[in-house]
Amino acid sequence: MSRSRLLSCLWCGREIVDSESGRRRRYCRQSCRQRAYEHRSSLKGTGIPEDAVVLTAQEAADLADRWFAARCAAEDVATAVGEGASPAELTELSATLLQLAREAERLR
Repeated sequence: MSRSRLLSCLWCGREIVDSESGRRRRYCRQSCRQRAYEHRSSLKGTGIPEDAVVLTAQEAADLADRWFAARCAAEDVATAVGEGASPAELTELSATLLQLAREAERLR
């Protein structure tokens, strides 16, 4: 019986579905693996830890925007609960929150 594990790409943060057998996947695709290698190579000799996450100003701003959207969606859910929203409305708001939270997990 093969069970799958849910992992995140070490470069972009996208979800990776990995099987129980074999070596654990670290990247979702070859391009992410290549970007991670280039990143590690560029940090050699700088004193910055190899596992450090270095984001451009735009990547950091995009990440902040994704987290802000997720927080706003969470506030919408809390408001709807406080106002006695219907189960259908709460289901819809929860689905939106879940999607935004998944997007916010991506670093790049």
